[in-house]
Amino acid sequence: MLIFDAHLDLSMNAMEWNRDLTWTVEDIRKSELGMTDKPDRAKNTVSLDAMRKGNIGLCVATQIARYVKKESSLPGWNSPQQAWAQTQGQLAWYKEMESLGQMTSITTLADLKNHLELWENPLPDSPIGYILSLEGADSIVSINHLEKSYEQGLRAIGPAHYGPGTYAHGTDSVGGIGYKGKELLKKIEELNLILDATHLCDQSFWETMKVYKGPVWASHNNCRKFVNHNRQFADEQITELIERKAVIGIALDAWMMVPNWQRGISTPKSMGVTLDQMVDNIDHICQLAGNSKHVGIGTDLDGAFGKEQSPSDLDTIADLQSLPEKLKDKGFKQTDIEQIMHKNFIRFLHETWS
Repeated sequence: MLIFDAHLDLSMNAMEWNRDLTWTVEDIRKSELGMTDKPDRAKNTVSLDAMRKGNIGLCVATQIARYVKKESSLPGWNSPQQAWAQTQGQLAWYKEMESLGQMTSITTLADLKNHLELWENPLPDSPIGYILSLEGADSIVSINHLEKSYEQGLRAIGPAHYGPGTYAHGTDSVGGIGYKGKELLKKIEELNLILDATHLCDQSFWETMKVYKGPVWASHNNCRKFVNHNRQFADEQITELIERKAVIGIALDAWMMVPNWQRGISTPKSMGVTLDQMVDNIDHICQLAGNSKHVGIGTDLDGAFGKEQSPSDLDTIADLQSLPEKLKDKGFKQTDIEQIMHKNFIRFLHETWS
């Protein structure tokens, strides 16, 4: 079954982790044996080859570069201009993948139609389609930079990531969107970009919902019902997104799937983390909505974590193909399963770009 993954940090892995994603997952792991600079070395789960093996023919692929002020303890770039330049380097990588025939940019309904037709009977080397998204807007130096990004193919944007940002407050911070945030939201709406509500802290989330009237989704966000942390959505937030016809992608970072996860200590097996928790999050959103139209897949795999912090029954991203059977066992019908695996996000794009 075709899978739409609404959140993959492909260019970050290529440019900052120095992973050649045209290799197999196994070859990337071999190349990283003995490396200790990052906890997920030799534990990656994603490559373009693995995506093809798992029939993940379409994804939302990110640019990401945080600007941090001098007093911040978060990793990032020391100026918005440096952050912008980093995202431009990431964009250049995507364009190189396009030139190799490894990937193809999806920016219009015509692009989407042609790509879906290709993936009805994909070849072993069929390109992976991607919708370009910006995770955290700190690299947007000015509104002119956002307009330029749109011209470059950007189609979705999240105002914040972790901590306080230029335009909004993100995970593990408290605060609103302010004047700059409202100005950004106005331009996002004007350009008909998709607003990604992922990572917005509660205050920024609700202030955003008050002023923003354009299309919104949450590419990779789980339910606070299961893990009581500000990174997850409370039921009231999920309901708000459902009312706005949003789709929420469920993520596979283990600490977001089970409570009391301790980084560097807990393991997926010791904590019982499997794809079953993903199914539970999916089911909860369906129960709140009364249907299966507002939830999908947004794995965030290799988003600065690997197998050490992924479901124990997932070796590579190709193992997402076990989800349809798990959803069937949960009681979902075939039409519901297809909506969750790809049709919900595709329908959202049709409604947004029409």
